[in-house]
Amino acid sequence: MTTPTEDLRFGFGRNWSRFLSQVDADRIEAAERSLLSMLHRSTLDGTSFLDVGSGSGLFSLAARRLGARVHSFDYDPESVACTSELRRRFRPDDDGWTVEHGSALDREYLEGLAHYDVVYSWGVLHHTGAMWDAIDLVAERVADHGSLFIAIYNDQGSGSARWTAIKRRYNASGRVARGALLGGVGAYFAVKFVWKRSVGRVRRSATDGAAQTQRRGMSYATDLVDWVGGYPFEVAKPDEIVAFLARRGFTLRSLITCGRKNGCNEFVFDR
Repeated sequence: MTTPTEDLRFGFGRNWSRFLSQVDADRIEAAERSLLSMLHRSTLDGTSFLDVGSGSGLFSLAARRLGARVHSFDYDPESVACTSELRRRFRPDDDGWTVEHGSALDREYLEGLAHYDVVYSWGVLHHTGAMWDAIDLVAERVADHGSLFIAIYNDQGSGSARWTAIKRRYNASGRVARGALLGGVGAYFAVKFVWKRSVGRVRRSATDGAAQTQRRGMSYATDLVDWVGGYPFEVAKPDEIVAFLARRGFTLRSLITCGRKNGCNEFVFDR
């Protein structure tokens, strides 16, 4: 198993633990709608669902409520605890939903799992420190005629390099400096939005950061911390992801791109 250097790794689970108190019926239903919309399904009844890097556990919960048998795992023990807490809160004693600690880079662990009708990994594989290896290994868990639903950070060229530097600085800094970076980035996004609105250039779409957060039932504050702190950090252009998975027998079914903006490109592939 290959793992990146741990000293600058962001504490994703600590961030998710603050989000759990906000999980309510509206957020769960939004997560359900976003899953069904991208997968072009009306239900997940009778399917198997692998949540790679389950984080808060919200989408594992959504998939289970939609009828799938769910297996969730995450590398971060605090994320595993978050997913387990949502399971305890909403689906106690549910033998159709299992939660484990595991890594998307651990070949032995992954090969010990079954093949799944839907393999889901939203905004996770680019944080492993070996993104292409992680995509390759996770894709192998997709059953014949199954679907792979992933979201990967958009490659903005020099802009992505600047964000990488900010993320490294955040994770190398103390509490005060981290707060200052969060405040600065939050103010930057706010001023940018106000300026665009003032000159009539705001066009809300499914790829806008705030709209994407709302559509998926997430929290903007949680996502902002994740964006500023999320490290390791890798990016890819949409055509690179499509070509990589095409060589492994996958056909693109759905794609939502960010264009030139910050954020994740969302892909659904069929095997």
